Amino acid sequence: MVNYRKRLLAGTVAVAMAGALAACGGSGSNPGGSSTQSATAGGTLQYYIYAPFEHTDPQRSYLGVEMTNFSRTVYRSLVAFPISTDPKVSNTPVPDLATDTGTSSEGGKVWKFTLKDGVKWEDGKPVTCEDFKYGASRVFATDVITGGPNYLLSYLDIPTDAKTGLPAYDGPYKGDGQALFDKAITCDGNTITYNFKKPWPDFPLAVAGLHMMDPYRQDKDQGAKSNYQIFSNGPYMIKGGGAMWNKNKGALFVRNPNYDPKTDSTDIRKALPDEINFTVGQTPETIYDRLIADNGDDQYAVTSSRVPPAYYTQIQGAVADRSVLVKSPYVDYLVPNFRNMPDPKVREALKVATNATAWINAGGGEKAYGPAESIVNPAVVGYQPNPAFSGPQEGDPAAAKKLLEEAGVKMPYPITFTYPTSDTADKQAAALKETWDSAGFDVTLDGLGDTYYDVIQKPTKDSDVIWGGWGADWPSAITVTPPLFDSRPNLTADSDGQDYGAYKSDKFNALVDQAQSATNLDDQTKALQEADKVLGEDTAYIPLEVANFYWLHGSKVTGYMNTPSSSSYVDLGPIGVEN
Repeated sequence: MVNYRKRLLAGTVAVAMAGALAACGGSGSNPGGSSTQSATAGGTLQYYIYAPFEHTDPQRSYLGVEMTNFSRTVYRSLVAFPISTDPKVSNTPVPDLATDTGTSSEGGKVWKFTLKDGVKWEDGKPVTCEDFKYGASRVFATDVITGGPNYLLSYLDIPTDAKTGLPAYDGPYKGDGQALFDKAITCDGNTITYNFKKPWPDFPLAVAGLHMMDPYRQDKDQGAKSNYQIFSNGPYMIKGGGAMWNKNKGALFVRNPNYDPKTDSTDIRKALPDEINFTVGQTPETIYDRLIADNGDDQYAVTSSRVPPAYYTQIQGAVADRSVLVKSPYVDYLVPNFRNMPDPKVREALKVATNATAWINAGGGEKAYGPAESIVNPAVVGYQPNPAFSGPQEGDPAAAKKLLEEAGVKMPYPITFTYPTSDTADKQAAALKETWDSAGFDVTLDGLGDTYYDVIQKPTKDSDVIWGGWGADWPSAITVTPPLFDSRPNLTADSDGQDYGAYKSDKFNALVDQAQSATNLDDQTKALQEADKVLGEDTAYIPLEVANFYWLHGSKVTGYMNTPSSSSYVDLGPIGVEN
């Protein structure tokens, strides 16, 4: 399920992440998640992807693997995270399209950036302040630009509609409230100013980690039809120019002739390969058969698919020298659908019956996962074990059955479990089903292959229990529980946003408001910890595990690194291939 994990771990944390995101004793000769070979320019890098991406539109992209790949190749931001395995370096934004990392005033409510001169789109036209402003405006079109981060809806200084609870601006396609948006984000030559309704002191971290603030050319915008369009201002572009990413095949990235490396930094992207060939659709098993054999083009290959558990014993000797094992920033979890499962006793029964240990063992055991007692990763500032999920992780079918009986529901109680399918995930789902069925549920497994998040975000979905995977956007739990469970920016007539289970709680939302208004990190953390307790009491989620990432690459790949800024996926910033 690795390709389906949402969010880039943009800022992780400074010191706390040093141990968490460095290699945790890789099985090969690459401690620290980096290659011992120096990278060289030229050649073609092969990049193998199993599950299709659901978006390549910058304002809709929200999978960690998408965002880190595109940040190093085709999309540039005001600021970016540099290449480094040292979290203190990797998590500190540096200028990218801006001349510096921004200037704040009014206690972090106002941010200004000045754009560099000479930056161009792939067709040679300049990247302008208005392009940045237009890109931000697209985030507000929640009926068209779906699936992406929605922080701007909560922060930008735009009044809220009293009836809907949403901003009184609905994006550039309808134009309602355009004057309000034009006041909130302004352009003065090459200077762009963002006005927020509440302090956003870590705004540069959000800019560096997410593509929601990226520039977008209005004349290239086709709304929802732009979902797979990639219009580049980075060192690469899709071959042919102005082309679409093919959801089921991928794309060949070639050099962008209008990219000027003088406007960029090799600390962010070295752009060494002449081409990067993204190939979608091979199963993880096929990918690893090829990587282990290490013949032909596969010698120049990397992948976003983890080593399948059945292949662990094959990662030995010279093959192990090309492997890396790192802790990931992601927690995998389940969410009950509150529309279908409104009874708290039924949700609690589901939690009590959940055998997280069986899930972990079916997925590869300790090499693949560690235990989780919260949806917040242990390496994130603000983490504390949630008391609702402490104790044994094996599940208790007898106790769960008693809760179902107390709920007075007809048994067996039918539920549909929706998750992204793969050979390993199917085994894990079956392991959950066994204990759930023993507890009095009647489980139907609903594995989705070709698409996932665009299904589970639909308010009309049939799912009763839904799998999710999440990593923090910057070093705070405020980028975990609020974006996942604050119903106000998430739940609309067209989408559940990241709140896949349609959870809605005034008590939780009030604690989110308290956290977002806090003037110091301690008060913010306390409010978020109380908010997580509310989620546990309501069984708004059930944590499964913290994922480990086990990777293998071809023998002629150089400069291989897994970094905090790349969410522990392969970092395409420093990478190269032997010529």
